[in-house]
Amino acid sequence: MSRLLDTSQPRLAAGCRWADADGDERMVLFPEGAIRLQGTGREILERCDGERSLQQIVADLQARYSASDAAQIREEVVNFLDKLRQKRIVDF
Repeated sequence: MSRLLDTSQPRLAAGCRWADADGDERMVLFPEGAIRLQGTGREILERCDGERSLQQIVADLQARYSASDAAQIREEVVNFLDKLRQKRIVDF
């Protein structure tokens, strides 16, 4: 399994796709089930288009949440994406 680097370009893994849920919530459907995303988790995954790098995703979120600690934002994004990779929802 490849390591997540600043230059990695995360994207939904093969077989995964977005689906609309109730209200503002969205779901990602994957072969073993579905995951409902809202809030910052949704914001992170929506930026995982296979074109933006991890560095660009983190910078975008740091600008959006400028009152938060930049290092903590990066750490949380990396941890979130790593968990999704382990579940085979995200690839890079």
